[in-house]
Amino acid sequence: MAHRKQAPYYTGSLLAGAVGDALGAPIEFMSLDQIRSAFGPNGLSDYAPAYGRKGSITDDTQMTLFTAEGLILSRVRAEYRSRKGVIDAGYHALLRWLYTQETGLQDHLVNQFGTCSIVDGVLTGYQELFSQRAPGNSCLSALRSGRMGRINDPVNNSKGCGAVMRMAPVGLIYTDAAEAFDTGCRLGAITRGHPTGYLTSGLFASMISLIIQGLSLTDAMDESLKFIKSKNGFEETLASLENALDLAVNPIKVDAAIQKIGEGWVAEEALGIAVFCALRAENNLERGLLMSVNHSGDSDSTGSITGNLLGALLGVDAIPDPWIKGLELKEVIEETARDLLAQAL
Repeated sequence: MAHRKQAPYYTGSLLAGAVGDALGAPIEFMSLDQIRSAFGPNGLSDYAPAYGRKGSITDDTQMTLFTAEGLILSRVRAEYRSRKGVIDAGYHALLRWLYTQETGLQDHLVNQFGTCSIVDGVLTGYQELFSQRAPGNSCLSALRSGRMGRINDPVNNSKGCGAVMRMAPVGLIYTDAAEAFDTGCRLGAITRGHPTGYLTSGLFASMISLIIQGLSLTDAMDESLKFIKSKNGFEETLASLENALDLAVNPIKVDAAIQKIGEGWVAEEALGIAVFCALRAENNLERGLLMSVNHSGDSDSTGSITGNLLGALLGVDAIPDPWIKGLELKEVIEETARDLLAQAL
């Protein structure tokens, strides 16, 4: 199996994820009926204003970028170059994200974790990231707790989608799918203590890794599911993905199918909706993203995960150019993708 270590797929995955996030941002808390009332019978079809502009990213892309920065630093900073160091780097990166959301916590973070936790990397130099974009309470409370969540020492019992939606960089930097799965699980457990929360995170990271290696979406999912079946608590994730696969080949309408999967607020539903939409889209990224956000649920997260999958499959050229041009922090996202490619092993 030849590895497609090529820039268009790395950039495509991160950019399309951010585009899906931005499409879902203005409708995240709207029902499908409300979306259709506001945008017409077909729902939202383009960027709409959110957070003061069109093309705004949310906490999903913010946290994806910080996760990527932690992974990159784990390759270039000696103190992070170990199995444990990678997770520490990811944790410190999320603490820097927390600082952008709650600047009053700076003294606490510096005192508890050392100044390197705050000043490493470059993302805290972008004022645009110092903006609250509906961050999830579980992520905030886990990071505020002052201790790092671990699989064997959970910080909560959450299975919300706030971990899986930030895991694409793990799959992009690890070309070994088993390593991507393990790292994704451990990084997910920082804020998600329920097995469904962190196992779905690892599964998604592994899927991205295998897609980048040239596998189809279904083959990448089948291979990745082998990893979770050896873990305790995999049943919800497996059931959701099997349901998504069945619905993707069923003539059922898209909105009815998504309703059967869920609303995407929890990890297994978010990944299930993304897999369904990516398969139903039949290699049409624009169609897949619009399906993934037009529903009653966590539209920005399902849009982000769907974009990560389709961007890794189809590359950056599949993203409509106006969506790229109108995307907030486009250059930062592109630079992050290049850095992940440079550090991929």
